[in-house]
Amino acid sequence: MTFNFHHLRAYRVLILSSIVVLSACQKPPPEIVLEHEHTVSQANTAPDLSKICQDLKIQMQDMNDQRTTFALEQINQDIRMCLPLISFKEQKELLKLSDQMYSQFLHVDRNALQQKAFEQYAQNESQYPTLQQSLFEQLHVRDQYLIRHKGQAYIELMDAGKNHLFYRRNPQYFAKVFAPDLPQAEEIFLTEMANQNEQPLIKNNQISISPDEIMQRALFWENYLADFPKSTWRNDANYLYQTYTSLLFKGLDDQPVSTNYEDKLDIQPQTLVAVEQLAEQQGPLAEKAQRFLKIVDAKPKQNHANFIQARSISTRQVEQQVNLQDPLLINNSDQLDQSLELHTVNLKTLKKRDCFSDALCR
Repeated sequence: MTFNFHHLRAYRVLILSSIVVLSACQKPPPEIVLEHEHTVSQANTAPDLSKICQDLKIQMQDMNDQRTTFALEQINQDIRMCLPLISFKEQKELLKLSDQMYSQFLHVDRNALQQKAFEQYAQNESQYPTLQQSLFEQLHVRDQYLIRHKGQAYIELMDAGKNHLFYRRNPQYFAKVFAPDLPQAEEIFLTEMANQNEQPLIKNNQISISPDEIMQRALFWENYLADFPKSTWRNDANYLYQTYTSLLFKGLDDQPVSTNYEDKLDIQPQTLVAVEQLAEQQGPLAEKAQRFLKIVDAKPKQNHANFIQARSISTRQVEQQVNLQDPLLINNSDQLDQSLELHTVNLKTLKKRDCFSDALCR
């Protein structure tokens, strides 16, 4: 048998190549295994909600005028996560803390020149770009930051007229962040208040909404009180009902619906239309509208008789209050106050108990 050296060498090369190939096939790719392990580890890692909710109050209290809108939005996200996990009492605590949080965040410590620049800039926004840029450079650095980030984290700049400019948290904040996880009565209260107070009730010391809108708001709060007699904010709802009722039938102290209420021609036309529509409905507020029209539609000499009928009291009781020998002494405004149970509304009363700038009364 002839031995072929070249054949033997080729045979060895073939065997070695097969071993290398088999070894490579059997070795698992380490990158895939490690990536799989990392993915499993991430999937098993969940945020510690109890820790987040436990620290939430501290984080809200620590918010200040050096923080960013990103930090504020992160806290608001944590509030959303924690609200379903806590009691209603704790939810109300967060409501109060959110006021403090935003108040601290929106604080700007301006000097006199910065205040003047702020007012000029805000009043002339979007006008005269060159002038605006000059004013912007004069602003407090915090004003510059807040103006750049308007619209983020529910921040907005309000103009209430007469140089009354201020930052505020949009009322929709409570409606969007808190309301969905509150009991039904409180959810409806916050949602409606947020909608009503998107725009200020008073601007330049005048009522800024129509008589029809005033009527609709009074009706809403009348129905709310009937539907939710045990609401946490029942007293506020009653105050809103009384205030809008008085604004409808009397107006502001400095912006009255009428001068003498002697006849329909003496009533502001838009108010008269709203009251006449209301009188066609049913309910306590509709009854007030019917009495209102009965009083103002009478001639002066008939006012005392209508007053008696409207209040359902005897002639003798009226004689103890007014001199019927002179019917002109009977003041229609006083009749309305007593018959419709109205109270005088002025700017001071509205500011003293502010239910017209946010989703909660202050």
